Amino acid sequence: MMIFLLAAVSIFSRVNGPLLALARWTGAALMGLMVIVILVQVFFRYVLNDALAWTEELARFLMLWMVSLMAPTAFRHGGFISIDTLRRFLPDRPAALLNLALLLVSAVVLWWAVTIGWNETTGIGGRFTMPSLMLPAALDLSAWMKVPRSFMMASLATGVTMMFSVNVELLLRLLADLFGAGDRLKPLSQAVGLESE
Repeated sequence: MMIFLLAAVSIFSRVNGPLLALARWTGAALMGLMVIVILVQVFFRYVLNDALAWTEELARFLMLWMVSLMAPTAFRHGGFISIDTLRRFLPDRPAALLNLALLLVSAVVLWWAVTIGWNETTGIGGRFTMPSLMLPAALDLSAWMKVPRSFMMASLATGVTMMFSVNVELLLRLLADLFGAGDRLKPLSQAVGLESE
């Protein structure tokens, strides 16, 4: 049983580590692009007095993807705001059991969010297009198409799917620790060589 638990932790670490590293770098690039788009928006609106229609929508699109790609890393490393007063006053074993209960509740909520996210992306809401955001539909830029709203909605589905995967890894790590195999696990910061902490 312990061998399977440690193997499962190893698999999730090997998947989550590189995936979250790629997501962080992509999120950082999207944040930089978002800043550029907002500066273009400010310049056109306040300097040229000619606001562009697509900049605000693109900035919102980039922000949603950036948050969705970076939130799983914050979750994996305890970067979310939490009230841990009770846990700090408990002995180690009851604190770990409380943490296990909280991770189980998180798993249920995240699984529910995953199903809603992918249903919304592929459902009727994803069939609409964004009002002013367009992509070229031909290489010579002679034809343009409106960006489907599902491209934006997929950010939520992607983010909560990665967070669910992180939640499963944290659950498995905590179970291994509770069963006395915590010393055989690599810390999250060393779990995968591709991830720089």
